[in-house]
Amino acid sequence: MKTRLSLRGRGVQLLSQREHSRQELRRKLLQHLRTPDAPLPDDAEQQVDEVLAWLHDKGYFSEQRFVESRVHVRAARYGNLRIRQELAQHGVALDADTAQRLKDSELARAHEVWARKFGVAAADAAVRAKQVRFLASRGFSAEVIRRVVKGDLDEAA
Repeated sequence: MKTRLSLRGRGVQLLSQREHSRQELRRKLLQHLRTPDAPLPDDAEQQVDEVLAWLHDKGYFSEQRFVESRVHVRAARYGNLRIRQELAQHGVALDADTAQRLKDSELARAHEVWARKFGVAAADAAVRAKQVRFLASRGFSAEVIRRVVKGDLDEAA
């Protein structure tokens, strides 16, 4: 029979795989306490909050590292709007420096994504609309999309 990890052990195990937001880690630790044949213990939320505080105090858990990790992974493929929306789902936000770095590089990142997918300027309105929809679905701003599709890339080069 497989033994269950302690709550602290499970928290460390989850964080050793990748960075997590507080909200995500809290949900997973509460799920760890849940058993198929019994409801959650009455003090489950208190236990999880204590473990989260312990993980933070020991340096295992940091929401700033989570934000940096998520931005690093997503920046090459997605725009600022998508990254902000994803972080908001996790209950965290960008700090001012990171937000400015993303804003400064958005045109170049959008051009790279566009070039990988399409590579050539749109020949007609239908193809242009397809390119605009693609970049919008990736979370790039309307101004950046307009500049990329139009070919106005002086800053991106």
